[in-house]
Amino acid sequence: MSHDIYSNPLITRYASREMAQLWSPQRRHETWRRLWIALAEAERELGLDISEQQIAELKANVSDIDFDAATKYERELRHDVMAHVHAYGDQCPSAKGIIHLGATSCYVTDNADLILIREGLEMVRSRLVSVISALGDFAAQYRDLPTLGFTHLQPAQPTTVGKRATLWCYDLVLDLEEIEHRIASLRFRGVKGTTGTQATFLSLFGGDHAKVEQLDRLVTQKLGFEQSYAVTGQTYSRKVDSHLLASLSGLAQSAHKAGSDLRILQSRKEIEEPFESKQIGSSAMAYKRNPMRAERMCSLARFVTSLQSSADQTFATQWLERTLDDSANRRLTIPQAFLAIDAVLILYRNVADGLVVYPKTIEKHLSEELPFMATEEILMAGVQAGGDRQDLHERIRVHSQEAARQVKAEGLPNDLIARLQGDAAFANVDLTGALDAKKYIGRAPEQVDGFIRDIVQPIRDRYAAVSELSGDVTV
Repeated sequence: MSHDIYSNPLITRYASREMAQLWSPQRRHETWRRLWIALAEAERELGLDISEQQIAELKANVSDIDFDAATKYERELRHDVMAHVHAYGDQCPSAKGIIHLGATSCYVTDNADLILIREGLEMVRSRLVSVISALGDFAAQYRDLPTLGFTHLQPAQPTTVGKRATLWCYDLVLDLEEIEHRIASLRFRGVKGTTGTQATFLSLFGGDHAKVEQLDRLVTQKLGFEQSYAVTGQTYSRKVDSHLLASLSGLAQSAHKAGSDLRILQSRKEIEEPFESKQIGSSAMAYKRNPMRAERMCSLARFVTSLQSSADQTFATQWLERTLDDSANRRLTIPQAFLAIDAVLILYRNVADGLVVYPKTIEKHLSEELPFMATEEILMAGVQAGGDRQDLHERIRVHSQEAARQVKAEGLPNDLIARLQGDAAFANVDLTGALDAKKYIGRAPEQVDGFIRDIVQPIRDRYAAVSELSGDVTV
């Protein structure tokens, strides 16, 4: 690696090698060559004067790309596709004249993008499933551990650690449904011609419309797609890219939300992300255990969400059959969105695998607030013991306000229960029993069980081969 020019940290630090290879020049331009071969094969099958020898020559050189030659040609021609046509032609002299026959540049650029996008989505799906599975394990382990709930980031009715994890997990399940939909609905641009009218191909086949339609179907099938988009201009609709980036952005939003929650919980010392034996939390404050993985996950997720606007604006500004102001933007946004979301999911899996829970601290924080949470049950118990509901309500209100004042103004412990124990109106109420946290978690443990049974396990079954994908973090 050169250290005197900028290198993209998505490649050098964050994303997996597999995702980086997917968007490499080698993979992209090899895909272009596969597209040229498929076109030549289909044209030959439909009667054009293309020989088996020419196709064999093309196949023999599909992976042997002379990038130096292509760069030299592009500097002269100022056209990347034609540069690679010439470089391929130099390697395949007998087939030189039939490479790219009848095609427009977007035949290779757009179709190649769709091939790479589909494979990228499948890789994202695999990593997503692995995180869902890991969170399911965590939720099951802590299904009934009571913890303080929060609304408005203020203490609220208790939940369980496992139930909270199902909230993070279910967001990802919804994202999985969206990714699955994108994979299922993604189509091929096909063989549509310069402005989408197939005029050149109609000329090649002597005005035979049926052969032109068959050419489109044949090439589509050769590249592994069931259907091509019904109509295109020069490009497939950039609405497809807008949908794609929205899906990746939605997944990033879910990861950011969970990462933010984990950062809050680590601040409260209730749950921590993995921390290695020689890991340094701060260069100055040696005692610190910062949530660097959750922070990085949020940082990269924010980057993914920021890319969505580029796809939206690119689609909105595509004039008539096509403008070229999409090209440079898409070279950046689409690969980098995939690379960044890949990194996010690697981090998410790593964190989910190694979460450390501190039940005693969770219990301490819950016990500090539980007397307030218990007041409704105490009120009902007092009424059942013969008290007047309105009188008891007023007494609880007065005692609660004074207990809260002591906690906030004087830094003293919550003494609400002691105050109520000293009030004769509550003499016949079991105040100690009212502080059993499990009385206030409702059906949270059963909800966790049902969620894993009905939602997580079917996903594990459907993707059995990928649910254990690892989350090894490079740095």
